[in-house]
Amino acid sequence: MGWRSRASAVAVLWMLAAVVAAAALDPDQDELERAFPIVEPDHGHTKLRLAKEGLEAIKRIETPIAAVAVIGPYRSGKSFLLNQLLSLTCNKGIWVWGTPIELDVNGSKVSVLYLDTEGFESIGKSNVYDDRIFALATVLSSILIYNLPETIREADISRLSFAVEIAEEFYGRVKGQDVAFEPAKLLWLIQRDFLQGKSVQQMVDEALQRVPNNNGDKYIDEVNRIRDSLAFMGDNSTAFSLPQPHLQRTKLCDMDDQELDPLYIERRDELKQIVTSMIKPKLLQGRTLNGKEFVSFLRQILEALNKGEIPSTGSLVEVFNKAILERCLKLYNERMERVGLPVSVDKLQLIHNLAEDEARKLFDKQHFGKHHTTRSILKLDEEMRKVFGNFGFANEYQSSKLCEAKFSECEDKMEHLQSLKLPSMAKFNAGFLRCNQSFEMECVGPAKESYERRMSKMLARSRALFIKEYNNKLFNWLVTFSLVMIVIARFVIKFFLLEVAAWVIFIFLETYTRLFWSSELLYYNPIWHMIVSSWETIVYNPMGDPNCCCAIIFSCLLALPRCQETNRKIIASFVQRFLRKLQSPKNRLIQG
Repeated sequence: MGWRSRASAVAVLWMLAAVVAAAALDPDQDELERAFPIVEPDHGHTKLRLAKEGLEAIKRIETPIAAVAVIGPYRSGKSFLLNQLLSLTCNKGIWVWGTPIELDVNGSKVSVLYLDTEGFESIGKSNVYDDRIFALATVLSSILIYNLPETIREADISRLSFAVEIAEEFYGRVKGQDVAFEPAKLLWLIQRDFLQGKSVQQMVDEALQRVPNNNGDKYIDEVNRIRDSLAFMGDNSTAFSLPQPHLQRTKLCDMDDQELDPLYIERRDELKQIVTSMIKPKLLQGRTLNGKEFVSFLRQILEALNKGEIPSTGSLVEVFNKAILERCLKLYNERMERVGLPVSVDKLQLIHNLAEDEARKLFDKQHFGKHHTTRSILKLDEEMRKVFGNFGFANEYQSSKLCEAKFSECEDKMEHLQSLKLPSMAKFNAGFLRCNQSFEMECVGPAKESYERRMSKMLARSRALFIKEYNNKLFNWLVTFSLVMIVIARFVIKFFLLEVAAWVIFIFLETYTRLFWSSELLYYNPIWHMIVSSWETIVYNPMGDPNCCCAIIFSCLLALPRCQETNRKIIASFVQRFLRKLQSPKNRLIQG
C-alpha cells in the first residue's frame, strides 16, 4: 500500500528506536519494520477508533516514550517531511526502515515515536473529525510540528488554538479539571522559499501579536482572544523555515538526496538537529510513560473525545457553548416554573438558588473550553438573573392580585358585620379574627407587607366604627326590648318577675341618659359593660346563628295558648340566669 493511498490510516506510528530494539526479541522482526496505524476513523468519518496492531507494537516499549506529531493541511507535505526526518525514502509503496534511532535525554534512553496525521480540510470529512485528530495529536505529543505551506493564515492560528483548547478540555475530563494540562513543544514549520527580509520567527511573532481594537470590534476581540489562548505556549514554541525540495513535488518520493535542492538538504539537516534537541519524554502529571502506559493514556483520551460532544472550528466554541447555555437556561426555567406563584420572597430565592445550582452543574458538565468558561458562566449568570427578575415581577403581580382579593373579601366581611340587625361584639370579634387569620395564611409574596399595613388600618377603622354603632344600636335595642317585655310580662304571660326586670332596665337607661344629658357617657359605666356582657351571652352562639337564642324566646312567647306554663318556666330560668350574670364578678368590661 503506497503512502499516498492509505486513506483509512489516520494516525500512523513510525517504529523507531525501542520498537526496533524490542523486535530483536521477536522472531518476526521484519514484520515490525513498517508503519502501523494506531488510530483509524469509523465508517462515518466522524469518530476515531483504536487500531489493535499498532497498539500491540507500542506496548512492547519499556523505556520512556517521546512522541513527535506532524499536523497540517491536506497535501502539505507532512508525509514527505516525516520520511526526511526518519532518513527514509519511498519506493513503490514499500516502506524500508533505516537505522533505528535511540536518543539519550539527560542520561536516560528515550524511544521516539513519530506520528503522522491525516491532513485536515480534505474532501469528505467533517470539521469535528479533523478537530479530534488535531486534538489527539496535541495531547499525545511531546513535540507538535505544525507544517504550513507558504504562510500563516488566520484560519491556521484559529485551528491551532482550537485544537489546544480541545486537548486541554478532554485532558481535564480524563485526569480531573484541577490537573494542569502540559502542552507539547510547538514547532512552526513554514515551507517557503522567500521570507521578504524577515525571519520565520518574526513572521510567527507578528502573526500572533494582538490586534489593536480601539473601536471595540467583536471580530477583532475574537481574534485577540484566540491569540491570548496560545500565549501559554509561547515559551515552548519555535519557528523554522524549509525551502521547497524540488519543483516536481509529485515525484519527491522517487528522488534521493542528490536530486533534491542543496539548500533544502542543508535546512533539513538543521531541522533534524532542532527536533532532536527539543525531544523530551512525554510527561503525564510529572511522570514518564512506557509503552503500556502510553496506550492506556491514548485509550482514555480517545474515549473522552468520542464520548463528549465537541464543537468544530466551523462552528466556534461560542456557538457550541451557546447551545449548552440554552439547555441550562431551559433547565433553570423548568425548575422555576414548577413553583406556583405567588410565593414568599425567601422561598422564591431558595428555589432560584437550587435551580441555579442545578443549571451550573449541567453547564460544568457539558460546557467546552477552559478559556471560555469565565465568559460563558458570566453569560449564564446574566441570563439566569434576567429570568429570575421576570419571575420576581410575576411573583409581585400575582402576590398583589391575591392579596387585593383577600383584602377586598375582608373589607366586604367587615361591612357586613357593621350592618348586623342584631349587633354582637362577639360575632364581630370572631369574624374579625377569622378574616385576619385567612388573610395572614393566604396572602403571600412580596406584596404581603404593604397589604398587611392596609389591612391593619382597615380593621382598626372598622372596629372603631363598629363599637360606636354597636353601643348606639344596643342602647336602642335594650330600650325597645325592655318596653316589649313589660307589655308581654303584664298582659300576655302575667309573669311578675320578668316585668320587674324589664322595668329595672328601662328605668336605668332612661334615668341615666336624662341625668347625664348623653347616652355616650353611659357607655363608660361599669353597669353598661355588664349589660353588654350579658347581651353577648344571650345573642351570640358560636355553634350556630347568633339570633337563635332570641328567636327561641320570642317564638315560645308567641305560642301562649298552648304552652303558657312552659313559657313561664323558660322565662323564669332565663331571667334567673340573667340576674346572676349581672351580679357575677367575672363579667369582662368591653372597652370603648
